[in-house]
Amino acid sequence: MNSTSKWLKKPLRFLNTMLNRNNLYKKEYNKELQRFEALFNYASIGILVTNQQGEIVLINDFALQQFGFTREELIGEKIEILMPQRVHGSHVRHREGYNHHPQSRPMGIGMDLFAKRKDGTEFPVEISLSQYKHEEGAFVIAYINNITERKKSEEKIEKLNNELEQKITERTQQLTNALEQLEHSKEEVITALNKEKELSELKSRFVSMASHEFRTPLSTILSSAYLVNQYTSADEQNRRTKHIQRIISSVTLLTEVLNDFLSVGKIEEGGVHLRISIFDIYLHINDVMQEMQDIVREGQQIIYEHEGHTQVQLDPSLLKHILLNLLGNAIKFSPKNAVIRVNTKHTGKELILTVQDKGMGISAEDQQHLFERFFRGGNVSNIQGTGLGLHIVSKYAELMNGQITCNSEINEGTIFTIIFQQA
Repeated sequence: MNSTSKWLKKPLRFLNTMLNRNNLYKKEYNKELQRFEALFNYASIGILVTNQQGEIVLINDFALQQFGFTREELIGEKIEILMPQRVHGSHVRHREGYNHHPQSRPMGIGMDLFAKRKDGTEFPVEISLSQYKHEEGAFVIAYINNITERKKSEEKIEKLNNELEQKITERTQQLTNALEQLEHSKEEVITALNKEKELSELKSRFVSMASHEFRTPLSTILSSAYLVNQYTSADEQNRRTKHIQRIISSVTLLTEVLNDFLSVGKIEEGGVHLRISIFDIYLHINDVMQEMQDIVREGQQIIYEHEGHTQVQLDPSLLKHILLNLLGNAIKFSPKNAVIRVNTKHTGKELILTVQDKGMGISAEDQQHLFERFFRGGNVSNIQGTGLGLHIVSKYAELMNGQITCNSEINEGTIFTIIFQQA
């Protein structure tokens, strides 16, 4: 009996160790499962999963609330149960086509999509699709976002837009009649007509640009605020910090956009007042460069050199705005580890300021419109911006008796030069 016990001792110890490890794995698995369930069931967007036959196999609580069904009523049903009857046939064909060529993408690009609740009412949606496979087969994940409120907002904007266009049309007609009656003021009336047309175009471009530039940071703030609320334990502080930083960055971006709008408004209304003073250009630019260090990308360097007298006669506040914009663009459009050069030269009669980067460059065609309001280059459409920064820079330079020019080549970099006249 003693020899048998001794013979079984090692296997029993091994089995005991494996059982302990198995319990540890189960605990970790349960933790991950709980986290997944929290993200899935508490997400503020509808999520459902279907198999290759289009049958619903999983759906979160938010989606159930959106559609008014219970989970038991939907599990095992075809996905078309959540769609208007008129699209059932076409959707089956689209679904089969997607199964043959699955990829992560938005659904129904360029189309207005509608979902159907249990009570038969419909509501507009945005849907994104993704797919995954494991031993049980291939599955499709659908993320469903109810955009009813957004559609209402867009309809309000469209209504306002139509009303404004109607007013512009009426105003144009009034001006046309005035032109016929007042031939002696022909030039003034033509100028007014052109101004009305320009305002109409600017209004349309502003609405389009503002809706785009505000939507992304606002969506980031909303999603990050939601996720911060989900991370409640002490060991998730890093995650909370990450999303808080995203919120701060998005608010900063919105502030910059609003500041650009306010600056353009002041310029157009003649509300920018010069405050010329004598100051040290070398110290001033170094101070601005120090402020920019927080947004410099990995490995980037800003090198500043000055030649000649350091005392200049300009508006330091407007010059700072010019530098912040030109350096901000150089940082944003230059790759990591790039060198950005700032040079100033005081000749006695002129102050020459240059900002040079090695970024993506600007095409010759785009350079012709570079300082126009809301203009953005064709190769930067995927990078956030209002198209107002360089317009503001050019106007501030003009106010200080300066002239700005641009020399750039695609993929070679850009040099902005401003020449200020000095007494």
